[in-house]
Amino acid sequence: MFKDTVTSKQELRAIFGEPNERAVLKCRSSLDEHSRAFIAASPFVLLATSDGAGRCDVSPKGDAPGFVRVLDDTHLAIPDRPGNNRTDGLTNILENPHIGMIFLVPGRGDTLRVNGRASIIRDGEVLTRLAAHGKTPKVAIGVEVEEAYLHCPKAFLRSSLWDPSTWADPQALPSFAQMLWDQVPTARDAASVADYAGELDRRVRDTLY
Repeated sequence: MFKDTVTSKQELRAIFGEPNERAVLKCRSSLDEHSRAFIAASPFVLLATSDGAGRCDVSPKGDAPGFVRVLDDTHLAIPDRPGNNRTDGLTNILENPHIGMIFLVPGRGDTLRVNGRASIIRDGEVLTRLAAHGKTPKVAIGVEVEEAYLHCPKAFLRSSLWDPSTWADPQALPSFAQMLWDQVPTARDAASVADYAGELDRRVRDTLY
């Protein structure tokens, strides 16, 4: 389907040239005070993994700011809060420990990117530190940091992500319940989309932690 594709690093560099010195030097192998502060202020992180065959998954993780805990200059821990039990990312980590993360702070255009090697941990001391609302996670994702660097705000400026005046009307899209009603046959066990939406809302509220 796609024509005239780039197939080598040499072709890529011919198009883009070399990165500037600042872009290279900003990459660090540990978490300095600025990275630590950014993680402590972040309520949301996108977590990318891939399985042994290279099939990728990106999972959103969110909680109160600082829910990801920095353990030392090269280690952090991400609680695994209750979800749908697909465990896509966790299963990927078992096959391929490489992980990439983007930390966001609402209202800021810059992001913090952290790459490293992950493991699934059951260390009781760490899990206790990650407890929220009286609930301790079953497991956490422990990350050994290999790269950490701030990313510029161009994507946020282009998208106007934090500017409500540019947002599309959320009601223009079908509701989450309606989309699942159309996609998942068992959703129609409910009497109506409205009933199914109520079930979803209750399920989400009852299983947050």
